[in-house]
Amino acid sequence: MKDLNNEFSGILKNQKVHLKNTREVGCCIIGMTLQRAENFLKNIMIKKEIVPFRKYRYGIGSKSQSKQYKAVNGRWPKKSAKIILSLIKNLISIVSKNNMNQDVFLIKNININQAIKGRRRTFRAHGRINPFENNPCHIKISIIKNKINIPKY
Repeated sequence: MKDLNNEFSGILKNQKVHLKNTREVGCCIIGMTLQRAENFLKNIMIKKEIVPFRKYRYGIGSKSQSKQYKAVNGRWPKKSAKIILSLIKNLISIVSKNNMNQDVFLIKNININQAIKGRRRTFRAHGRINPFENNPCHIKISIIKNKINIPKY
């Protein structure tokens, strides 16, 4: 955790959650307040709001809820939302522990990077063996107290 002039950050490493889904969820909550981000992630889990897929959009079905974000494709990545929600709650507790108002904090930046792939094997017909890998990720969220314009991606 980092405390530098009303700026905090939280880090999760080697999370067993898909990198591409988590990246799209992270891009949605940049610039939101902590309370709005928490509500947004809870709404994703109950399919009340959708995450528009912009970069990794191929193979994703089109959903009508995506129209509000001027996108076509979208999903409700529940596991990614749950992991990021746990980190947001952690940041909220850090802010309240320091006797600060959580309503003035904005999500400034989110870094989502690849972690080391988990390697397993799957056994195929005729004696063949193929790799069976998962794509975990590292997540870092930075929040800042000042109300400044934060660009959306």
